[in-house]
Amino acid sequence: MADSAEEVLQGSWDHDLAEALDSAGGDLDPEQDGIIQVRDLPPPQRAKLWMIALNVAGKGDSLSSWDGALDLSEQTLIHNRCQQLIDQLGLPVEDGRDLVADVEAVITFYCKSRNVTFTAELCWPHLLKPLLGLQLPRSDLYNCFYAIMNKYIPRDCVPKGRPFHLYRLLLQYHEPELCSFLDTKKITPDSYAMNWLGSLFSSHCLPEVTQALWDIYFQQADPFLIFFLMLIILVNAKDMILAQEGDSKEELIKMLEQSPALLEAEDIDDLFSLAQYYQSKTPLSLRKENQNLFGSSLVALKEEDMDLSQALCLPVSVPEILQANQLQPEGVRFFVVDCRPAEQYNAGHLSTAFHLDSDLMLHNPAEFALSVKSLLEAQKQSLESGSVASGEHLCFMGSGREEEDMYMNMVLAHFLQKNKEYVSIAKGGFMALQQHLADINVEGPDNVYVHWIVSTSGSHSSLSSADGELNSTGDGKGVKSLVNKMTFALKSKSVNVKEKVISFIENTSTPVDRISFTLPWPEKGIPDRHVSSSDRVGKPYRGVKPVFSIGDEEEYDTDEIDSSSMSDDDRKEIVNIQTWINKPDVKHHIPCNEVKETGHMFPSHLLVTATHMYCLREIASRKGFAYIQSRQALSSVVKITSKKKHPELITFKFGNNNAAGVEIVAVERYLIPNAGDATKAIKQQIMKVLDALESS
Repeated sequence: MADSAEEVLQGSWDHDLAEALDSAGGDLDPEQDGIIQVRDLPPPQRAKLWMIALNVAGKGDSLSSWDGALDLSEQTLIHNRCQQLIDQLGLPVEDGRDLVADVEAVITFYCKSRNVTFTAELCWPHLLKPLLGLQLPRSDLYNCFYAIMNKYIPRDCVPKGRPFHLYRLLLQYHEPELCSFLDTKKITPDSYAMNWLGSLFSSHCLPEVTQALWDIYFQQADPFLIFFLMLIILVNAKDMILAQEGDSKEELIKMLEQSPALLEAEDIDDLFSLAQYYQSKTPLSLRKENQNLFGSSLVALKEEDMDLSQALCLPVSVPEILQANQLQPEGVRFFVVDCRPAEQYNAGHLSTAFHLDSDLMLHNPAEFALSVKSLLEAQKQSLESGSVASGEHLCFMGSGREEEDMYMNMVLAHFLQKNKEYVSIAKGGFMALQQHLADINVEGPDNVYVHWIVSTSGSHSSLSSADGELNSTGDGKGVKSLVNKMTFALKSKSVNVKEKVISFIENTSTPVDRISFTLPWPEKGIPDRHVSSSDRVGKPYRGVKPVFSIGDEEEYDTDEIDSSSMSDDDRKEIVNIQTWINKPDVKHHIPCNEVKETGHMFPSHLLVTATHMYCLREIASRKGFAYIQSRQALSSVVKITSKKKHPELITFKFGNNNAAGVEIVAVERYLIPNAGDATKAIKQQIMKVLDALESS
């Protein structure tokens, strides 16, 4: 009887946990109190919490197809590391022997399935140690390990690897003095943070600290958060680090490496709060331009990716610069500094940019010093006046050609040596700005983009002549029309400081609605899933009718879905909404809101044809137009579910039928008014499709 009561209580706890996590969506907005706060959880409950957060709850046994052979060339090393790990736990001999076998099997199968070689430097045993405390069966142990490796451990996590160059740029952006100190000592992040990143701090933190940290980290489901946690570790130790001026490089590295060991479980909430604050003060380009650090190996680093080891400071993309100053005051806003020569600036420049001629630094240091003073005063006054050009974050823009930007790099170094925080560089320079505006087809006097570029030369010159050879082939009609529509009062190079400041404030106090458009830019770094019919592997799911259930259904994407989702609004087709609604093959039109895993909602339209369901996401800046967000075959619908507490929140699961069973390839959620009528219509259409397939 007691056992029965305990099972009921256990089932209730599992149900509440699953519902709480599902309602939070796994990915949680750091501004909302959606994190499940847990302390002193028994291992079975913590196991369920982590497995649900890692999207592996209920996943099958990945090792079932393996013959169990322990025959890698590095097998002895693997066995010895596993034995060392288990010895640290101080378990009875028999229990320890079983755990050694489990850990060795997990590492060996991972090496074989991913075609990687285990080396002594890898942090995998540290990563497995917290999982062993959950008392998981071998299959779940592997699934959790795989999910963590796939989603949270960045690729190229090796000495001089890309993640450590990115981390140094982040440190420089927020703590230039500390970054400069470590650079002077020739201490690179990989020398002290390799195990931090490779083990998610489990290599140095006490078990209870690691558990508290992972409880929140996995629920946040943001792999980039690790960089900000690492940043806070150094920020908190800043005074102590700077006080060790006389210590040797080796002593400093040892002290830095041990910094996480000072954390206590009670510190974790504050650690995350600070990390989220610093994250809100960081350009989105940090994650946007580095999404391929995480996830499936199918998304490898591309050759054209910027070599971060050569970056002077944090690069920011042109689309983010253009959009950022339309955000609310608490967002990252840029004060753009155009460092090109005066003739290039006068021929055409970003309307909100301040001109700082970088040539002056060598040719006229006195005037350069005056210009810098003018720049800082202009930045201060623009912030006070609420100008559209105002921004706490300095972003320097050059021409985009390396040989011409040599002086700009010297100017950047000047600001960094002064320990100026929030310093970035416009990726690709003015050439990238020109190209971006050309790509989005700036043409005609009524186009809202026309105000971005202005000329101060008094002549009608095209953008291609303003800064090089872009569009010199004659196909830049749209770009040429841009400058021809605009002139500003002539500004000369010799204008004095006071006039420069006043002119800048006056010329950039334009109302926000003058540039009230939104360039395509994801709300958060976690990419959206976009599956087209061409993505399918295997035959469409058949043989089982789709289920529409009203109930508390566990609905979680697999880690594979998360890792492969790299779609971007920039690449999606733009269509006229009314034109699509009026298409003769559209049987149902359902206005709704698309709900992302982050909790963000986007006004959308579901269009159902005889065979497919389309999601059109409205474009805020272009009334009546939308992106084709997804296109799903009705025959691939596996399940449609809603929640009793939120019947208007509908979840669609799409899948394939293969030898291993049904594989879920996409999960989409929508907030639909009158959801009952909408889902009934969709279900009826699905049944028609399946009936037709079965009779064919």
